[in-house]
Amino acid sequence: MNKKKIAILVDSGSDVPPELLERHHIFMIPLKILFNEGEYLDGLTIDASEVYRRLPFEIPKTSLPDGEQITSILDRIYEEGYRKVLAICISSSLSGTCNMLRLICEEYENLECHVVDSKNISIGSGIIAVRAAQLLEEGMGFEELCRKTEEMIPNSKVFFCLKTLEYLQKGGRIGKVAAFLGSAISLKPVISCNEEGAYYAVAKSIGRNPSIKKVLELAQKFAEGCPKAMLAVMHGDAAEEAEALISEVKKKIPQGIIAVRGQISPALGVHTGPGLVGICVLKEC
Repeated sequence: MNKKKIAILVDSGSDVPPELLERHHIFMIPLKILFNEGEYLDGLTIDASEVYRRLPFEIPKTSLPDGEQITSILDRIYEEGYRKVLAICISSSLSGTCNMLRLICEEYENLECHVVDSKNISIGSGIIAVRAAQLLEEGMGFEELCRKTEEMIPNSKVFFCLKTLEYLQKGGRIGKVAAFLGSAISLKPVISCNEEGAYYAVAKSIGRNPSIKKVLELAQKFAEGCPKAMLAVMHGDAAEEAEALISEVKKKIPQGIIAVRGQISPALGVHTGPGLVGICVLKEC
């Protein structure tokens, strides 16, 4: 526990890898994955490889954590000696977790909580939490840390492409017509989150390799003009393509440090399917 007794809390949709959760003592609330035969905790009782293995046979539902689950984690934070919590959640436009956590924290008397809607998804939210944890380790106080975290939101952007739009369509994230047209002409949109935190197609390419190239171009453009940037390269069952992308990221964004790399959470994989490749940039201007 840090001297200031401040805890950092994320949900599993933020895709902070387990090793970084452990290194920076970040607490995590798991989302739920619901198959017909049972309920699983995202990244704890089911991993991404198992979700991808099952997807051809059943597309599960995802669900936000229940109130009891959140309260239990807040209890654990208090019992470990923390007295303040900075919670950073994936976009409230894509999940109800942020609003639920805010309501529970307002009623939780033992901890002073500040809940941040990152207006982002996956590591676009998680990289803010990692940077906040670093600032906390450097000695930043609670009020300044909360302010600094809010200021990071417009400076964090994730760009990703998919092999298929089928899973976004079935999860209600895009319409049937858009999914059909994308499949028919091999149209591969590059997806990000807008200022409200909702998905939107920031660019479109024909074919897989051009779409990955476009992801890199957009990340490079977003990072332009900033002397420093934290970067993440993430994938969903596309490790080889992500690894090849990392070497290109180092060339194209030399001022950036790749702080996070790895597999997205099982819950996000449910909605995107296998084949996601993405880059996140957190600008430090």
